[in-house]
Amino acid sequence: MTRKAIYILAAFSLWLFIAGRGTHHIPATDPYILRLPDSLPRPVYDFSKNPLTKQGIALGRYLFYDPKLSLDSSVSCGFCHQQFAAFGHFDHAISHGILGRMGTRSVPTLFNLIWQKDFMWDGGVNHLEIQPLTPITDENEMGMELSALIKRLQGNAGYRQRFKAAFGTEEVTSQRMFRALAQFMATMISFESKYDSVMRKEPGVVFTAEERGGYRTFQQKCAACHKEPFFTDFSMRNNGLSYLSSMNDVGRMKITNNTADYLKFKVPSLRNVLVSAPYMHDGRFFDIFQVFAMYDHGQEKGNTIDPLVKDGIPLSEKEQRQLYMFLNTLTDRKFLANKEFSEILIAD
Repeated sequence: MTRKAIYILAAFSLWLFIAGRGTHHIPATDPYILRLPDSLPRPVYDFSKNPLTKQGIALGRYLFYDPKLSLDSSVSCGFCHQQFAAFGHFDHAISHGILGRMGTRSVPTLFNLIWQKDFMWDGGVNHLEIQPLTPITDENEMGMELSALIKRLQGNAGYRQRFKAAFGTEEVTSQRMFRALAQFMATMISFESKYDSVMRKEPGVVFTAEERGGYRTFQQKCAACHKEPFFTDFSMRNNGLSYLSSMNDVGRMKITNNTADYLKFKVPSLRNVLVSAPYMHDGRFFDIFQVFAMYDHGQEKGNTIDPLVKDGIPLSEKEQRQLYMFLNTLTDRKFLANKEFSEILIAD
């Protein structure tokens, strides 16, 4: 072998050694396959820019339940978004956060988010990865300045290890944090209710007579806004709910400054509705029958009320009872008990 060939071989061996060392310290991530029913439309969320991995989801779950994301380390995302309430805040009319402060709106449920184009009651956030920014920085919720939060997480050895496992290096950035949270929230899929089993014609699963009657009422009087299979059309509407001056909430108009959007709020999904009280953007109703009564005879006929409900929705006592029974079939018990979403111990 010539001296030149020896030099080339030695250089190539050194390159392989350096390359091997470089890749050795960057752990590989494990892809996560999100399994969705074939009947559903394609998600809005672009996974090509944030591919799901087991490590990314694990980081997102840890962040979701960590109170260190709040100013005084007392409030986590999971503090308000409780799994047993379909990740809403059961029995609390409006959100409450650090230092005993109160918000102005009820806590929305979290599931099937990858089909949503915008978020919050007024649609003021237009991307899943940006959505957590609002509660994290809101002074009445988590009250944390973003730069201070990133510095806090970067200074935590446990977080540096988790970010390295998920993204290849220990660097903590806001983009990585939000993408990890988005990965975890993207897995919150709820399509395992009795209704879904009936629609799939699973053996031995059928509606009772009361549930069938409620489904007929739903299709006739509710489905225009609460469209199947998501049980929302994701639109913003004024449903005739009376304005509360104490809350001073004008809805979508706060975002657009357009008077045509006065008192318009997002149409919520009716999936898991019976476990996620209170209802409406301000949590004024703690019982679903109060909601039925509002549509039946308690609306306020303002200028921006939606044409679909401007004449009210008359509901007899029988229809209300049957509608309640049908809505109960939309409760996804598997989702509510799924251990992949449940709260975890924050160790550091």
